[in-house]
Amino acid sequence: MYNPKSLKAEDFINHEEILETLEYAEKNKNNVEVIDKILEKAKELKGLSHREASVLLACEIPEKINEVYKLAEQIKKDFYGNRIVIFAPLYLSNYCVNGCVYCPYHHQNKHIARKKLTQEEVKAEVIALQDMGHKRLAIEAGEDPVNNPIEYILECIKTIYSIQHKNGAIRRVNVNIAATTVENYKKLKDAGIGTYILFQETYHKESYEKLHPTGPKHNYAYHTEAMDRAMEGGIDDVGLGVLFGLEMYKYEFAGLLMHAEHLEAVHGVGPHTISVPRVKRADDIDPNAFDNGISDEIFEKIAACIRVAVPYTGMIISTRENQEVREKMLHLGVSQISGASRTSVGGYTEKERPHDTEQFDVSDQRTLDDVVKWLMDFGYIPSFCTACYREGRTGDRFMALCKSKQIQNCCHPNALMTLKEFLEDYASPETKQVGEKLIEKEIENIGKDKVKQIVRERLKKIEQGDRDFRF
Repeated sequence: MYNPKSLKAEDFINHEEILETLEYAEKNKNNVEVIDKILEKAKELKGLSHREASVLLACEIPEKINEVYKLAEQIKKDFYGNRIVIFAPLYLSNYCVNGCVYCPYHHQNKHIARKKLTQEEVKAEVIALQDMGHKRLAIEAGEDPVNNPIEYILECIKTIYSIQHKNGAIRRVNVNIAATTVENYKKLKDAGIGTYILFQETYHKESYEKLHPTGPKHNYAYHTEAMDRAMEGGIDDVGLGVLFGLEMYKYEFAGLLMHAEHLEAVHGVGPHTISVPRVKRADDIDPNAFDNGISDEIFEKIAACIRVAVPYTGMIISTRENQEVREKMLHLGVSQISGASRTSVGGYTEKERPHDTEQFDVSDQRTLDDVVKWLMDFGYIPSFCTACYREGRTGDRFMALCKSKQIQNCCHPNALMTLKEFLEDYASPETKQVGEKLIEKEIENIGKDKVKQIVRERLKKIEQGDRDFRF
């Protein structure tokens, strides 16, 4: 029985409800009257149910699909303006006890080099990331209670936050590690993490168990209910995601939105972020082995429908995707991207990109400076801002500001000030020139004269060597 308020995985991600939803969507995919009604509701910016959004995803009418795309871009602008938040993943360890068939870190892979960073190596990686200009990291580690216990993760977080190198500082550490206990989530909260991210991989229980044949991750309910334990442990910013290509995408899409509805129904706070990764080639993984792979066109449609259905969420696209796909996604609602990522353990300190411990192929291999300039050429503001989390604007406080569109009053000026830091400390002369013009233009879009004046004063101070201003 479908029940978004239940804490039991099979109630809030209910298989029968998803099948009924897909049937309803199929029946109404070309029903203009139903589709128009859903689009009108979406324009109210309050979001859509999994069933309504599934109709839009199934829709085959080109002009209606186009309407969804335009609406997705508009909604992103309404909630997040023209800012794009930038981050990088940091791989701590690829030791893993799970048998996930789509990941090269799986336990049975005996020829991949296993590596775990020491605290000295963590420090070297962080300095390399700071020297590029990064301020926000997402740390990743395989599940291995012996090699990667929670104490190791906590020690790494402490090390990351402690490093001041030149003008560099990592101001926010998001954490992407395996499902764990309420007790451990409390420890992560106390360590000052930003968002806790956990990808479901697939919401289809039978497929899930086949794709995770061995190891603790095999337990579907424990994994799917992790976000509730994280919330219970005091982490109020959580990030969802599925690995598109493992299961039928329409099924995954409905499940993902049901999970968002569940978090909203139980905790009053939906997902802080939703990621849209696709299965990619890796050490001993061939994406063609999964017969549910999706085309770029469908991938883009999924992103637009997520944005329309969950207007308040931050949407993330990583360097798994190439420049062309990422470019299209920016126009369909994505608000966060990674830049200059290396998906190998210890990859940032190497001059050449190492492939021996990579979790997946990186399609977009440009430098952070390239990515920043590319965003600005499209009129986006690359943002290195971490202010909300450091000012306590998380969970329901963040959502209240975001849903009322008040968040722009802080985020827009903060984005300009953190971009100015990047331009002063790390940018190439060409990127700096483009950035200075963009900042000058964007200052005029600050609504309040008083804030405008403060931003101008602070930008001057940043030029003189001061750092880390925030609203």
